Amino acid sequence: MREVTASGQSVEEAIQSALAQLNANRDQVEIDIIDEGKKGVLGIFGSKRAVVKVCIAKDPVQETEKFIKEVTSNMNLSIDLDTAVEGNHVTYTMNGDQIAVLIGKRGQTLNSLQYLVHLAINRQSDTYYTVTLDAEGYRGRRQETLETLAARMADKALRTKKTVVLEPMPAFERKIIHSILQDRKEVSTYSDGVEPHRHIVIKPS
Repeated sequence: MREVTASGQSVEEAIQSALAQLNANRDQVEIDIIDEGKKGVLGIFGSKRAVVKVCIAKDPVQETEKFIKEVTSNMNLSIDLDTAVEGNHVTYTMNGDQIAVLIGKRGQTLNSLQYLVHLAINRQSDTYYTVTLDAEGYRGRRQETLETLAARMADKALRTKKTVVLEPMPAFERKIIHSILQDRKEVSTYSDGVEPHRHIVIKPS
């Protein structure tokens, strides 16, 4: 981590000196005021310069990239990682020869990794981030599967005139099901159960 200690007639002057040395903006750094200084009599006698320590703040997005690579390396997997940031949402996409290992059955391994990544990025940031961890387009394929499943299970509920209970799935996948069926007035959906076994129920209206 790059850091400098700088002094000035005031705290602000010391900070500006440090920023110049680091060639950084204020929002890129962490500032520690070591001594606020003292003006002294007539601004001269007994005066004491302000001292600050300024260091380049860690980028949580980049630090989380390192975390993902460390975790996959510990699994003896080599991946390429692409990162896309839109506002406070970050999408990490992993690519590699053994990507199926990272996806797991019905995306369970990928979902668990995504949860860890979400914790990692927010552990070291004042900004709250939401995260999508993808593996060679699996999320898109999974959404298509869920959309098909939602339509098929809604048809089943109407055909049998009985409530249909889906398999447990994470909140972001349940949200897809709810969204797909919200305009179908002949059925209603709600989530039931306790995590990690929370599931969607489709009920004929």
